[in-house]
Amino acid sequence: MKYLGKLLNLLFPSKCPVCGNKSDDHLYNPFCTKCWIGIEKYSGPACSICGIPTVSPLTITCESCLKAKPPFSKVLYYGIYDGALKEAIHLLKFNGVKRLSKPLSLMLSELPIPRADGIIPVPLHHKRLHQREFNQTASISQHLSKNLKIPLMLNVLKKTKETPPQTDVTGKERLKNLKGAFRAYGEINGMDLLLIDDVITSSATVRECAKTLIKAGAKSVTVVALARSMPKQNT
Repeated sequence: MKYLGKLLNLLFPSKCPVCGNKSDDHLYNPFCTKCWIGIEKYSGPACSICGIPTVSPLTITCESCLKAKPPFSKVLYYGIYDGALKEAIHLLKFNGVKRLSKPLSLMLSELPIPRADGIIPVPLHHKRLHQREFNQTASISQHLSKNLKIPLMLNVLKKTKETPPQTDVTGKERLKNLKGAFRAYGEINGMDLLLIDDVITSSATVRECAKTLIKAGAKSVTVVALARSMPKQNT
């Protein structure tokens, strides 16, 4: 497979979307090796629960989590939503470059993920799924399931309520829009679950998903994401 990848790069060279140089490894094509390995794992100060980056390493728990403990146990993520990582997520999510789901899943495998009974991707509403033709988070979850040897549970969580785009609304508005948007199916009583997402901004989506799973009987929910947005304010 290694030699096949090199041959494919020779036959079908791509330009790295970050620096413009030629891609030199089929695994993370169209990115070049330098830009891909330059994606940094976040190691700065962060809330021990929701993972939001904080200014001071002395801040163990953010104000939001102190006021209202989230339904999930913890949020783990690889890096900050910026640069090559942001570009890779965009190419997978909006341009359908599905081959990137494998190397992105390998990033998640590097995180200190706890033992779990199942992996659940954040679902899309069926209308959005029809428009996009695939769920990028489910694609990453399939590879992660193989990497970690944890069962993939695709039909346990479904989004039953269509919601407007969440990019231009506040955290409170997102929570309001997403209230009651998900439903859990199947037997998950007493299970420790991993909830997989691509990008976390206000954490409204993963909060509602985790809340739904806990209500359905899950013992715990750990959120695992590729990236976390740097907060503009306390979001």
